Amino acid sequence: MKRDLINLQDFSSDEIAELLELTQKMKNNPSAYNQALKGKTVGLIFQKPSNRTRVSFEVGVWELGGYCVYLGPEEINLGVRESTSDVSKTLSRYLDAIVARTHRHQDIIDLAKSATIPVINGLSDLFHPCQALADLFSIKEKFQELKGLTLAYIGDGNNVCLSLLLGCSKMGINIHVATPKGYEPQNDVVEAAAGYAEESGSILSVSHNAQKAAQNSNIIYTDTWVSMGQEAESKQRLHDFKNYQINNELVRLANPDFIFMHCLPAHRGQEVTEEVIDGGHSIVFDQAENRLHIQKAILLELLKSS
Repeated sequence: MKRDLINLQDFSSDEIAELLELTQKMKNNPSAYNQALKGKTVGLIFQKPSNRTRVSFEVGVWELGGYCVYLGPEEINLGVRESTSDVSKTLSRYLDAIVARTHRHQDIIDLAKSATIPVINGLSDLFHPCQALADLFSIKEKFQELKGLTLAYIGDGNNVCLSLLLGCSKMGINIHVATPKGYEPQNDVVEAAAGYAEESGSILSVSHNAQKAAQNSNIIYTDTWVSMGQEAESKQRLHDFKNYQINNELVRLANPDFIFMHCLPAHRGQEVTEEVIDGGHSIVFDQAENRLHIQKAILLELLKSS
């Protein structure tokens, strides 16, 4: 029976832990898996341009012995040239898996509903599960354990924030989110994450206080204030977020061995200062590399069960 990765609610905490273990094995010994996807073809349906997501998936499939087909918006305009259902059913006859990077989360859901092959959410307006899984792996690499750590997410309550809320709460990481008023994470996802936090024994909070969120944290995380497609809101957003910058003053509130994380692309001087993102506590390029390793494990796991 085929399995999808639409958001982190699709995987239990035990399954996430197993995926992180598999990722570590694959990262430590990549040559042992270089034929794991031999004869398999993965399609990348991208409605948005990409750096890390496209390159990491293409390289990952190649390193596993498979083949990648990139389908940009000029080839496939979901629901315009052809219904999403017809696209999904057709590609299921050619491919072994689909990775989709879409404007609307509903497009991911519709693709998965009609596909007979695994569908992986490479990013939507609502969730970014591959990023959150890479983040969990990166945190575990640095601290060895996840449970009991505290992550402060400071910035926009966007798709990355929502995925981190689900992932951290499932894995026992305390997560404190601080956003400006009007930019809070979606309430139904917060409620779902609160349920997972209760099960794992972690603490979850959402506030407008960046300093309180950062206090005694092990991880400080932020994302761009103006995401792709929000350029018209740039002036307003820069004004609204001006007190949420990650700078030396803010990170002094964290634990001495804290790590700084950012999913990239970053805008130095806006959401984070150069001193922080280029400083000794920053692991942003470890995060970027780990997208490759976690996605290889995701592909292997989903294609194994399909």
